[in-house]
Amino acid sequence: QVQLVESGGGLVHAGGSLRLSCAASGRVFSNYVMGWFRQAPGKEREFVASISRSGGSTYYADSVKGRFTISRDNAKSTAFLQMNNLKPEDTAVYYCAVRRTGVASTNSGLYDYWGQGTQVTVSS
Repeated sequence: QVQLVESGGGLVHAGGSLRLSCAASGRVFSNYVMGWFRQAPGKEREFVASISRSGGSTYYADSVKGRFTISRDNAKSTAFLQMNNLKPEDTAVYYCAVRRTGVASTNSGLYDYWGQGTQVTVSS
């Protein structure tokens, strides 16, 4: 069992930045692929970014590429999502998730454990 707790969400003006954190507990963090997903009101959950177990490989949705950066600190069992140049369309609840087996994926159905989510609101 893995417990995930997101933090760092909030209200920001368009063009601003936020840094989300995802603290994990319960198992060896470096055994898991990490992913960030988001869900806006009335929309399906969508992939944002993912990172391999070592942190050496990262993947991004086209909508955030060049603005968001995913990273992880395995010694601290924490993953991060640095979000720059935020846009109103980035407004959503952001979730972190871990996958026990396999490689980093954009498919939310392949992730095994999820955090409770943190709200990000970007005003225009």
